[in-house]
Amino acid sequence: MSARKIIPAANWGQRAIACCILAVVTFLIYMVATSPHINWPTIPQYIFDDTILDGIRLTILFTILSMVISIVTGAILATMRLASNPIISGFSSVYIWFFRGTPLLVQIIFWFNIQLFIPSINIGLFHLDTNDVVTAFVAALLALSLNEAAYMAEIIRGGLLAVDNGQNEAAKALGYTPSQSMLRIIFPQALRVIIPPIGNQTISMLKTTSLVSVVAAQDLLTRAQNIYARNFLIIELLIVASIWYLVMTTVASCIQYVIEQRLGQSSTQPPAVWRAAIRLMRAEGGRG
Repeated sequence: MSARKIIPAANWGQRAIACCILAVVTFLIYMVATSPHINWPTIPQYIFDDTILDGIRLTILFTILSMVISIVTGAILATMRLASNPIISGFSSVYIWFFRGTPLLVQIIFWFNIQLFIPSINIGLFHLDTNDVVTAFVAALLALSLNEAAYMAEIIRGGLLAVDNGQNEAAKALGYTPSQSMLRIIFPQALRVIIPPIGNQTISMLKTTSLVSVVAAQDLLTRAQNIYARNFLIIELLIVASIWYLVMTTVASCIQYVIEQRLGQSSTQPPAVWRAAIRLMRAEGGRG
């Protein structure tokens, strides 16, 4: 007796929704592509324009620097948040509450105008104008880094808490100091939980850097705005900027995927504290 082939029932509701989506998307693409108000031939001319490329470099620089600073600061804040001292833990909590609770755009404008209430830095005979230190670039970098550090602190803290407490106890039994336990045992295991959201935050930061255009920090969007302020090709330059943002986020997503795949492969290995314990037992058995 031949096996009967099971044919799933057709889901006409999903098919209808899919047809509606295709129709709407096709209509929107047609409207944009045939719009007489978009000068499509000028878009390729600006894709590799030197001004646009300089803005891309600065956008990438903003992203890298702000993420490095925020990860380091976030790791410190996460450790402080887990401290038993209420003042240290309280400071970290207030920092996270403040920077997550205020808009990033407000923070950028605040740092850009900090000279309004701190016009100069005076320490004895040392005098320095605030404007000479907190330029548009520095103001934007401070705002991006300090704001992101609050989110990094919670991401890292969540990763540390995800590691079983038995790992820490086993490390203590093997004679590890608290700092050694954190750096060699807890933190490497927490990376498997921390890396994916850090990758997502990095991709988000690539787009968030566009907010620094409000202080003319010369990122990609600022450069595009400078160009269309002269030639009035507003939509065309915004399309150019959007294309480059898509390219950068796509590359970042591929890098994140590769890193996550590597971490997934390493997750099959036993934790370091287990390997250390196994080596210790083998050494004891050899001496016995």
